[in-house]
Amino acid sequence: MLDDVDRRLLRYWQAEPSLSAGELADRCGLTVGKAARRMARMQEENVVSGVGVVIDWAALGYAVEVSLRITLDKTQGNAFDAFLAAARLVPEVIEVQTFLGRVDVRLSIIARDMADYQRVYREHILTLPHIADIEALMHVARIKSAEVLPI
Repeated sequence: MLDDVDRRLLRYWQAEPSLSAGELADRCGLTVGKAARRMARMQEENVVSGVGVVIDWAALGYAVEVSLRITLDKTQGNAFDAFLAAARLVPEVIEVQTFLGRVDVRLSIIARDMADYQRVYREHILTLPHIADIEALMHVARIKSAEVLPI
């Protein structure tokens, strides 16, 4: 279980993931060794699953992002697993989420332009197994994108 010191460490760490253990220790009033041990424990316990880089897809030439809400034909027992395994292999799929309800899966797709999106859709998405229905939602603007927890 996390204590107040762990939560303080996480607040600083998630706000600035590039900080070293020494810098985090200074901000939290810990020794470097104690901060490093706490950080390692939280990673071992999967409280922290990784430290990454946020990429601005548009800056790399990907001007189109589309969310696809997909309902699967679940008459075959392996429909979910087969679909998810195949969807993971599509390079333009940057996120896969599963749901309970009418929609089973949401895919986030990036493409360089609409022609590229149409190519991805025809060549990769429509060939995925067990699709019963697809609804496409074109992203217009990202208003908020944060995975920072209020701890």
